[in-house]
Amino acid sequence: MKTIGIIGGLTWLSTADYYRLINQQINEKLGGVEAGKIILYSVNFSAIKVLTENNQWDAIADIMKDIARKLESAGADCILIGANTMHKIADEVQSAIHIPIIHIAEETAKVIQAKGMKKVALLGTKYTMQLDFYKKKLSAKGIETVIPSEQDIAYINNAIYTEMGKGLFLPETKNRFIQIINTLQQSGVEAVILGCTEIPILIKQEDVDLPVLDTTDIHVSAAVKFAT
Repeated sequence: MKTIGIIGGLTWLSTADYYRLINQQINEKLGGVEAGKIILYSVNFSAIKVLTENNQWDAIADIMKDIARKLESAGADCILIGANTMHKIADEVQSAIHIPIIHIAEETAKVIQAKGMKKVALLGTKYTMQLDFYKKKLSAKGIETVIPSEQDIAYINNAIYTEMGKGLFLPETKNRFIQIINTLQQSGVEAVILGCTEIPILIKQEDVDLPVLDTTDIHVSAAVKFAT
């Protein structure tokens, strides 16, 4: 079995899901008491949040490259960056190491393509929704991306950073997210990408009619396939 390296703490809440899901999926696949070989480097999200909000992506990339090198030196065979937004600098991090980064947007695009879908909605931080690093991965496979209105983008981003990042998953926030997804469904999208690893903690498939794409689960599945 290969060793999975995780850059976590982005936030620790979704990182806990990464650890749980990797071990669950490996055990389901291999049986017995099999579990994953995992090396986790968890950052202080507060420092990363400040750099993100100040658009200091070079500084973030330097931090992530240093962590990735440490994971590689510790014996990791691949790396997961446990956050959609941080994949903005995934290429820079990849250039610093010799083991593969399993890219969350690339893996999500593969799943969408396999389902034969051509038009999807994307929820996440404002960086994930508005910058092109995620949409490019989808577009490369012929997938059109739809994002919410400016007002809804601001609401989602604020909820991620001021609520979910602190472990607050409020009923009123869940209701607003459901309303946003229902509005997006009217634009003819075939599914919605939960493109922030905290959103799948808030929104489940049973909450909406539109098919949801849980990027945490997709990312984990790709890592488990690689490792086993």
